Amino acid sequence: MLRGKYLARKSEEDYTFFSVILAGVYDIKNIKLRMIEKGFSTPVDGEIKYNSPWNIAANFDIDLSLSISEISSMLAEYESEHHVHMDIQETAALIWDYTRGYPFLVSRICQEVDETRLTWNPAGLQNAVKRILTEKNTLFDDMSHHLESNEKLRTFMYELLILGQEKQYERTNTVIDLAATFGFIYNENGQAVIDNRMFEIKIANYFISKNMESKEQIKISGVLAEDVIQNDRFSMEHALQKFSEHYGELYGNMKNRKFLEEHGRILFLTYLRPLINGKGFYHIESRTNSERRMDVVVDYGTEQYILELKRWYGTKKHEDSYQQLYEYLESRRSAEGYLLTFDFRKQKHRRAEWVIYKGKRIFDIVV
Repeated sequence: MLRGKYLARKSEEDYTFFSVILAGVYDIKNIKLRMIEKGFSTPVDGEIKYNSPWNIAANFDIDLSLSISEISSMLAEYESEHHVHMDIQETAALIWDYTRGYPFLVSRICQEVDETRLTWNPAGLQNAVKRILTEKNTLFDDMSHHLESNEKLRTFMYELLILGQEKQYERTNTVIDLAATFGFIYNENGQAVIDNRMFEIKIANYFISKNMESKEQIKISGVLAEDVIQNDRFSMEHALQKFSEHYGELYGNMKNRKFLEEHGRILFLTYLRPLINGKGFYHIESRTNSERRMDVVVDYGTEQYILELKRWYGTKKHEDSYQQLYEYLESRRSAEGYLLTFDFRKQKHRRAEWVIYKGKRIFDIVV
């Protein structure tokens, strides 16, 4: 419409604005594609779907995320005014670990700690994050809207986060470009990675809620939080044993084996979420800064549980999983971890036992 009026003005047939600035998360060159997707435009044969009415699209490459040092500066100013005796460097590093410097999330965590009088320590920050993850705000509303309205984007995020598939960070791919534009992913050594831990949790929760509504829904019932929580301490060992029992009862003979093989991770998360809901949370780390692969980290109270989820590919591969989990435990200075393996062979060999590997305690359970 604007372009038409501009051309009409040039021929003195109409009046229009002298200049127009379009600002938004969509690149102007993709406006027509967006209109086609929404049903507002129907392309004719031979028409280019990607074009701009004006050749004015410009790259915006400024990194707006905050560094640990920038967060530290903000906290130092707050400390000088309020004298809360925080460890500024530790607090800044923890906030960055949750947010990777995403400005809204950094500010929101600080606001939550300040206004609800939480402590400026790991426990206080964790409580702030838990509260924020359950709230309704514009950022999370936009996130769910984008996932709901774009099937290709939704599939891409599911494959990346839930299925653990590696994706090259190639912005000529329109879906990857869109995910990057929305801030869902960033480029780490040429690979697409979820932008921050809070996004990992929020997007995973979105897919779990969709799974529980779907025709293929997979639930494990009959387990109560009281079964796995004693003296306010979460027993991951007991939780995994309960999961093994109910998994065998409900899915041991399930016909849709292919679905279970591909979606075992979301099955476990669907089971885990109500057990820790309110007092803890989990996040999926598909890649760490040191390139080590792992799966799920559960924070409950002051304790952290590190889990590796695998499929059975033979004894040698299973032993390799010990080494992978060991390396991650070593990087986190943790003494114990959990290895959950899905065995889809006809003759299953279930087991649940503690093993010692290079000084680390690993609870090895095969379902």
